[in-house]
Amino acid sequence: MEPEGATPGAVSGRTDSSATAHADAKDLETFGYKQELHRTLGLFSSFAAAFSYISPSTGIFTLFAFGLVTLGGVFIWSWPVVAIGQFIIALNFAEVSSHYPVAGSVFQWTKYLAGRPYAWFTGWIYIFAGILTVTAVVVTLPLTILPALYNMGWHVDAGALHDQIWVAAITLVVITVLNIFSLRLVSLINNTGVFFEIVGMVIFAIIMLIVHRHQNISVVTNSGGIHVTLPAFFAAMFMSLFVIYGFDTASTLAEETHDPRRRAPQAVLMSVSGAFIIGGIFLVALLMAIPNLHTAIKDGWGPAQIIDANFDTFWATVYLLVVSAAILVCCLCIMAATVRLCFGMARDNRLPASRTLAKVHPTLRTPIGSCVAVAVLAAIPLLKYAGAGIVAIAATALIYLSYFLGNLAILWARSHGWPKVESPFKLGKWGMVVNILGLLYGAAMLINFAWPRAFSNPEPSQTAGALSLGIHFLNNIPILYTVLGAILIVGVIYYFVSEVKKPLPVIPPAETGSFTIPPESLPYRDVEPG
Repeated sequence: MEPEGATPGAVSGRTDSSATAHADAKDLETFGYKQELHRTLGLFSSFAAAFSYISPSTGIFTLFAFGLVTLGGVFIWSWPVVAIGQFIIALNFAEVSSHYPVAGSVFQWTKYLAGRPYAWFTGWIYIFAGILTVTAVVVTLPLTILPALYNMGWHVDAGALHDQIWVAAITLVVITVLNIFSLRLVSLINNTGVFFEIVGMVIFAIIMLIVHRHQNISVVTNSGGIHVTLPAFFAAMFMSLFVIYGFDTASTLAEETHDPRRRAPQAVLMSVSGAFIIGGIFLVALLMAIPNLHTAIKDGWGPAQIIDANFDTFWATVYLLVVSAAILVCCLCIMAATVRLCFGMARDNRLPASRTLAKVHPTLRTPIGSCVAVAVLAAIPLLKYAGAGIVAIAATALIYLSYFLGNLAILWARSHGWPKVESPFKLGKWGMVVNILGLLYGAAMLINFAWPRAFSNPEPSQTAGALSLGIHFLNNIPILYTVLGAILIVGVIYYFVSEVKKPLPVIPPAETGSFTIPPESLPYRDVEPG
C-alpha cells in the first residue's frame, strides 16, 4: 500500500507529501479558502471513509429482516438494482468532485452550479439528512452490542428501548469526542475497522457457504410463498437503499485528502464497487445458511438469528462483536462527514451561529463547534425513539432527496455548457446520459420512499404506540412528511429572516457557477479568499 500522502513514483514520501500538500493548499485558495483542516488522508483512507459510511454489515444487520419478510429470498435482487443505480449517481458525483474538491459535497457543488436559494436549501436538507443518519447508525449499535454482552454474561435486554437509547447516547458521546480530538485518529480507527469488516464478512460468508449451507443457490428465487409483485419488490429494496449511499464522503473530506481531484473520484467509485461485491457475497451466504426459509420469514429473522442457528455461542458472540466494531466505525465516519458539511456551510456564513460552527481549533485542527452541534441535533430523535428501522428509512429518504437535488443542479449546468475545463476524472460525452439516468433512478426511489405505507413510511398511529408526536393530527401523517415538513418550515423561516439579507454578490469562479463568497460575508475575517 502506498504511503499516505505519496504520489506514484515518489522517491521520498515525506518530500513529495510536502510538495503535494503545498499544491493542494494553493488549489484550495482558488476557491477562496485557506488551508485550515489537516491534510492526512491518502487514497486508502479516502476509500475507507466512504466504505465505512456505506458499511454493508451495518445496513444489512439493520434491515435484512425487513427485506426477508417482504419478499423472501427474492429480495436479494434489489441489491444489484440499487448498486447499479447508485453507481450511476457515483459516476456523476465523481466528475463533479474532481472539479470542486472542497468540504461539503452536494452543498458545494450546487453552490457553484446552481442559484443561491437552490444551493442553500439543498445544503439545509442535506445537513439534516446527515444528522438523522448519525442517529440511525448510533441506534443500530445497541442491536448488536447488547446481544453480545448478554452472551458474555451481562444482564441486559437487547429488546428494551431504554437500554438501546442509553447505548446509543454513549456511542454518540464517544464518536463526538473522537471527531473533536483528531481526524488522523478517526482515520486510523476507520482504516483498521474497514479491514476487519471486510475480512470478517468474507470469513463468515465462506464458513457459512462451506459448513452451514442449508439452502441451495435457488433460494435467491424462492419467495417463501409470498406473492412477488413490483410494489413488493420496491418495498423490499429498503435494505439495499439504506446500505449503498454515503459514497460522496470521499469528496466531503477533500480538504483533508492529498491530491483530492484524483483520489476523491477514485475513492467514490471504489467504495460503491467494494460494498456491492462484499455485501453481495455476504447476503448470498446468509440466505443459504437459513435452516428453514418459511420459519425465518414468519419470525422475521435477521443476520443475528441466522448466525445463532449455525454457530455456537462463542462464535455467534465473535460475529456480533465484529459487526459492532464495524457499526462503531461507521458512526465515526458518518459523524466526520456531517461535521464537514456543517463546517463547509458555516464557513460561507450560511448557517445560524456560523462564526462558532466554522471556527477551527488551532491545535486540534478540527471544527469543534460543528462537532458539538451535530451531536446535539442527532440526539434529539432519541427523545421520540421508536426503533432503528423508522429512523433509518427517514434518514435514507432525505439523503436520496439531497442526491436528487444535486443531480438536478448538475444537469442544469451541463445543459449550459459545463464542464468548460478539463479535470482528472471526466465522463466526456457520456456525462449527460449518466446524469439523466441518475435522475430517473433517483426520482423512482423518491416515489418509493414517499409512498405512504405502514411498513416503510408509517403514520405514528400505525406504530402500535411505539411513536407518538403528542399532537393528534401529526400522528395521522406519514412520518417522512412530518420530518421533511419541519425541516423545510424552519429552513424557510431562517432563510427569509436572516439568510436572504446577507451580502452575496454574484462572482462566478474561473470555470462556471453562480457565486463565490466575498470576505465581508464570512463569519470571521481572518480567512480571506485567495
